[in-house]
Amino acid sequence: MANTMRWRYGATNPVVMAVDAATEIEIGDLLYLETDDARPAGDLFDQGSASLNQQSFHSVFAGVAMQQSAAGDAKPIRVATTGVFEFECDAATFEVGDLIGAAENAAGDALEDQKVAAVGGVSSAIGRCAARAPDAASRVLVDLVSSIARGGVQAVA
Repeated sequence: MANTMRWRYGATNPVVMAVDAATEIEIGDLLYLETDDARPAGDLFDQGSASLNQQSFHSVFAGVAMQQSAAGDAKPIRVATTGVFEFECDAATFEVGDLIGAAENAAGDALEDQKVAAVGGVSSAIGRCAARAPDAASRVLVDLVSSIARGGVQAVA
């Protein structure tokens, strides 16, 4: 997927993260932390189901890439740890506050780098819907919270 600036509004609380020279990252990729390097969601080891992949990703969710990293480039990049971002999704309706996580690819063996889906619980979520979509929408505004830097999405008390 091409570099796409997905940030729409809100504080991004950026951090700078290392990237392995073999890893390609596009602007707008959902990132996770593996050991000490940022990686795109699609690189996460397949856990066998969409739900398990989303839960695994939730635990290591770092944020959204605000800079790209081409193959062979090992310079650190800026990563947004919070903010409202617009992501593609399969056509669905959303209400403000709905839990949203990374989407599983069509093959069912990896997460998408720049696509999200509604999820059933906080343990799979990387954010919450930030704007109601009463008609089936293919894009959704998501208020993201990094699990690594900000403690992730919290359950409502």
